[in-house]
Amino acid sequence: MEKIKVDVPIMSEVFAAGHRPEYLFWVGSAGAFDDRYKKVTREFVKILTYFKVDYAVLGTGEADSGDVARRAGNEMLFQMQALMNIELFKMYEVKKILTCCPHDYNTFKNEYPDLGGNFEVFHHTQFLAALIPNSKFQIPNELKNNPELKPKTLNLKTTFHDPCYLGRANGEYDAPRKVLSALGLTQIEMKRSKSFALCCGAGGGQMFKEAEPGNKEVFIERIEDVIATGADIVATACPFCMVMMTDGIKYKNREETLKNYDVAELVSIALGL
Repeated sequence: MEKIKVDVPIMSEVFAAGHRPEYLFWVGSAGAFDDRYKKVTREFVKILTYFKVDYAVLGTGEADSGDVARRAGNEMLFQMQALMNIELFKMYEVKKILTCCPHDYNTFKNEYPDLGGNFEVFHHTQFLAALIPNSKFQIPNELKNNPELKPKTLNLKTTFHDPCYLGRANGEYDAPRKVLSALGLTQIEMKRSKSFALCCGAGGGQMFKEAEPGNKEVFIERIEDVIATGADIVATACPFCMVMMTDGIKYKNREETLKNYDVAELVSIALGL
């Protein structure tokens, strides 16, 4: 299959041309600046293009959602960011927001309404799960024979790490698993999963501070849960979780036998994008 060509629409440009996109795709700080998660952004944009989704991004006009500021206790900064974003969204007549970050998803969905920002908010796994009935997701040779995936098997074993702000905070456990199932991946649940899942250790602003005293860092405890499943892939759906799982894999010297992919990356690979 010929690689898909992507031309990302910028909200200010399409709005000036008189068009109102159905979705604002909120890239997020990690999706824009973190080298690893920028790959997820690119793959998800390919999927949006493949399915001819009517969307646009803010580009350089995008700021931060304010999530980390609030978790870290800087309420004033959070409200400044939120109010600025809400006014921007309203100016562009945004009705639906699509994001790959559960933290931003939670903030837009549950916290912006208190400040007058009422929008329909979708996490990318929810969006992908909704596409499945109209799609033919299969596990083609691109996924089976991907040289990065070792060992190469016809039935890759996958375990999904539940992001706190998608799972416990918003009760969404089925969407990512539905997508992985549609890809034909064998799913193995960790001993601690869904509402009992262990945090990756990065949420609540923890990623940006030094570890507190203790016997073991949280990400090490969590990657041990992953390794115990014997999975080939730990699937994630959050930039924070991706950092922690990747660090855990390196810490345990499992780079050759265990890979970390975002759900969107697996869909893109399966579609041959």
